[in-house]
Parts: sequence; C-alpha cells; structure tokens
Amino acid sequence: MSAQAYERKSGWVTFAAIVMFSVAFFRIISAISYFNDSSEVADLTRGLFGDTLWTWGIWDLCISALGLFAGLSLLQDGGFGRIVAYVWAVFVIVNGFTIVSAAPWYAAIAIALAVLVVYGLATSPRPEASS
Repeated sequence: MSAQAYERKSGWVTFAAIVMFSVAFFRIISAISYFNDSSEVADLTRGLFGDTLWTWGIWDLCISALGLFAGLSLLQDGGFGRIVAYVWAVFVIVNGFTIVSAAPWYAAIAIALAVLVVYGLATSPRPEASS
C-alpha cells in the first residue's frame, strides 16, 4: 500500500472556480432566452446594447466562455486561469452596472459574486512552479 501525497489547494480558488462554473451555466441559459426573444426577459432597452436581445445573448456567451475556461484552468492550477478569472470578474462587474436599472437584485448579486472571486484569487497563494 503506497501513501500518496496530496497538495491541498486553497479553498478560495476552488470556490472561485465553482462560482464561475455556476454563473457560466446560468449565463448560457440566459443567452438561449435572449436568442429566443423571450418575453420573460427584463426590459433592457435602456441598457448597453439597447433592445437587440441577440447582442445581449452574445455578451452572455462570451462571459460564459471566459468563466468556463478560467474555472477549468484554476482547478488545474493554471496561472493563466487567474488572469482570465480577473478579466471575467471585470466583465461581470461592468455587466452588473449596465443592467442595474433594469434588474437591480440580479446586478447586485452578480457584482457581489465577482467581487468574491477577485477576493478569493487575490488572497490565495499562487502555485509554485515545479523545477
């Protein structure tokens, strides 16, 4: 029987990856709703992209792609994933501020989750390069 040594990852990095996965999947569902021109979508005519819902769908898919890529990279201790996660958080915060007048609770929750991801990444130790 051999004992394997496991390196313990920071809980904040794992938390950040899980948050990015969950937001990404929610954004994919949201993008599908935008592409369908759903009547259940909030009135976004005063938002960044106006009333063109397909543009909002493309924006949501971009945020989803960034979140999925960064989350996978973070779980594999990828340094590039940290950079992408920071970019993802900036996009989510900007998106939150663009829709705050149409969906204030959604915007506040999205901004709070992005801030938690930034906090988690900033306070967790970076993996050392193996020699």
